[in-house]
Amino acid sequence: MKDFVTFIVRALAEYPDEVAVTEVVGKQTTILELRCHPKDVGRLIGRSGKTIAAIRTLVSNVAAQQGCRAVLEVAE
Repeated sequence: MKDFVTFIVRALAEYPDEVAVTEVVGKQTTILELRCHPKDVGRLIGRSGKTIAAIRTLVSNVAAQQGCRAVLEVAE
């Protein structure tokens, strides 16, 4: 899951080398914390949050196929 998010975000980021995804695995939910360059935060969130909503939808669907639950958070 971590590699999947990293791949997507690096394709969108202007500074792909500064993208870092931290994975915290719990009993029922996996939390993916995304850190990137400050200039890329706005690009990843998109207008009205549509880009990050689309990425979160992809993450949720992939997690559901694997039989678990995942949440993507953007840390500044």
